[in-house]
Amino acid sequence: MRFIDRDEVSRRLTYDVCIPIVRDAMIALSAGETLQHLRTILPLSDGRLFGIMPGAMGPKAPFGAKLISVFHDNFAKGIQSHQGLVLLFDPDTGAPVCVVHAGEITAIRTAAASAAATDALARPNATRLALLGYGEQAATHARAISQVRKLESITVWGRSPHRAQAFAERMQAELGIPVVAVVSAEQAVACADIICTVSSAPEPILNGSWVKPGTHINVVGSSHAVPIEIDDDLVVRSRFIADSRASCLAAGAEFLHAKAAGLIDDSHIVAEIGDVFAGKIEGRRNPDEITVYKSLGHVVQDLSTAWHLYST
Repeated sequence: MRFIDRDEVSRRLTYDVCIPIVRDAMIALSAGETLQHLRTILPLSDGRLFGIMPGAMGPKAPFGAKLISVFHDNFAKGIQSHQGLVLLFDPDTGAPVCVVHAGEITAIRTAAASAAATDALARPNATRLALLGYGEQAATHARAISQVRKLESITVWGRSPHRAQAFAERMQAELGIPVVAVVSAEQAVACADIICTVSSAPEPILNGSWVKPGTHINVVGSSHAVPIEIDDDLVVRSRFIADSRASCLAAGAEFLHAKAAGLIDDSHIVAEIGDVFAGKIEGRRNPDEITVYKSLGHVVQDLSTAWHLYST
């Protein structure tokens, strides 16, 4: 049994490696080639969660499960919010062969999936990124999206101006482009071409009226059916694309909220991102369209990236 720790994941799972891996995983998911159940979420105290995600990369392919806890208050302690393990089993013998640090895989592959979606849906000349949130996913999204678009500036907003400023200074030094902390979410997105909501907010932090035509939005922070990062207006106005239709219908909080209000129906999910990647369904149709990618995350992303680390 091999163990791949956080340092090895961070060192070897670079974005140029991870982005095509998760892109291919989502094509396979939408094509029905993978096997997985909807994730099981066990609510713990004070909004903390424990998730179980079993799956297989195919009927005769590597399989396994992700066991993950989500403790958002870890951020203030300098600890990853996502803690857990990815367990890999050999497809020929059924034997467990590897355990991988799930927190680091989650941090990298989530941002890589958003970057792949951004590459498919954002305008080719998009250069201005806005981040709503300043935690680990904000940092990984800045790194990943800079791989698919030549960013000229980043704005960041969060509930703590001090932490937002510290994040901005750190990322500007790392990426070598202007990163500016601003005092409101509305100000952060006013000129943005790409927006990533990467928060733990329980209620909308992004209003549709603030978003200019032609913007692409990655909605990432809410991974179950309760917290909502964007308002109904933005859901309704957008060309709404999910990572998985079934998962979005079960746990896509923003979509479900607008649906419960009678503003949309299930047909508002125009595509899965894997079908866009495969060229089966058009993503962005014109320069003025607002596109939304709803990310919930899928175990095939974890398994495919973990298997790459194990097998290479």
